[in-house]
Amino acid sequence: MTAALLFATCSFAYAQTSVLVFGDSLSAGYGLDRGQGWVSLLRDRLDENERDVEVVNASVSGETTAGGRGRLDAALKRHEPDVVVLELGGNDGLRALPIKTMKDNLAAMIDTSRASGAKVLLLGMRIPSNYGKRYADQFHQAFVDLADETDVAFVPFFLEDIANDRGNFQNDGVHPNAQAQPAMLDAVWPKLAPLIDAKPQAAAQP
Repeated sequence: MTAALLFATCSFAYAQTSVLVFGDSLSAGYGLDRGQGWVSLLRDRLDENERDVEVVNASVSGETTAGGRGRLDAALKRHEPDVVVLELGGNDGLRALPIKTMKDNLAAMIDTSRASGAKVLLLGMRIPSNYGKRYADQFHQAFVDLADETDVAFVPFFLEDIANDRGNFQNDGVHPNAQAQPAMLDAVWPKLAPLIDAKPQAAAQP
């Protein structure tokens, strides 16, 4: 059998995994130098572990869940991700938008992502209690309830390990600084890595 015939009759293809990070300024790297944000650090970690994973950062500073819902279809069609990291909702909370609307938007984005064939990781958020304890509690609970209802991979509070130290934030007191980014990645990694590893190699084609 010639080499050409062997290649044609027994081709082994490796399907590269693609991760789409779909978030707001927390993932877009607001106020940081290029390469400092947690999504860039994710790319570095995957490269260091010799994992053939493409990471696309489609995050937009200031994005709400309504804005994200409106542009998700195009992003899914363009990038065809295997995994979607959904990090939205913080701006809804900071603007005191209706919690039910936020939850409905997130649910729709989870459904749309899954319908495209992607696995989903939802990153939960909290907002300061000065927005009112009831609203702040209901805001966070919406993420918890949605994760339970959809059985989606979930990080309850994306900023859990940095939130209580103001030294982890930029002068605006809202956006994490460069030194906080590794901890943000560490919060995501335990839930994201299994989704990446679950992507199988393509089977041999006889």
